[in-house]
Amino acid sequence: MMKIENWGIVPYAEAWNRQEQLFNELIEAKKDGQPYVNRIIFVQHPHVYTLGKSGKEANMLLNEKQLELLGAQLFHIDRGGDITYHGPEQLVCYPILNLEDYNLGLKSYIHLLEESVIDVCKDYGIEAGRVEGATGVWLAIGTPAERKICAIGVRSSHFVTMHGLALNVNTDLRYFEYINPCGFINKGVTSIEKEVGHKVPFEEVVRKLEKAILRLLGEVAE
Repeated sequence: MMKIENWGIVPYAEAWNRQEQLFNELIEAKKDGQPYVNRIIFVQHPHVYTLGKSGKEANMLLNEKQLELLGAQLFHIDRGGDITYHGPEQLVCYPILNLEDYNLGLKSYIHLLEESVIDVCKDYGIEAGRVEGATGVWLAIGTPAERKICAIGVRSSHFVTMHGLALNVNTDLRYFEYINPCGFINKGVTSIEKEVGHKVPFEEVVRKLEKAILRLLGEVAE
């Protein structure tokens, strides 16, 4: 069974706890041969930075006091990847899935997440793709103007996933100036709003991403 949940705007720590609980429940049910639910969760967070387990502290360019003045927090978390920013009008998607239900390995799952965002970008006339050796979704690949529109970082245990992707919709991109996004110092960051020149309806992007992910998984929401 597949369930779609839209949590609205939730503080990062609360969302992380809720995710962790659902992730552990799915793993336990799977181990015990009990029924379980695959979930795709959509959420926005108040201003926050998250640093993955292989991330470098130096990629956060602010000290604790400066972060406080900015009204943001920093969390060290258990996903792959380096540092990224989450904030209002950025679409965060946390699929909590048993990949074995979809015959996916971790690499092909990440590829699927990237593909879903590439599809959404295409709907807005934005040509997006992948960069060799870097997860996420990028624009102007191979040019000096190469820039990232979506970050991806996942955790997997027993073929069950948590964390996911963050797509910049109408995101305030100034917050990326305080970090080396995903550890890169020579690549830019962009949003759908910046690329099309105007704000786009946020919930419209949610629906498009939901549709793209479900299509690629071969799923229909109940």
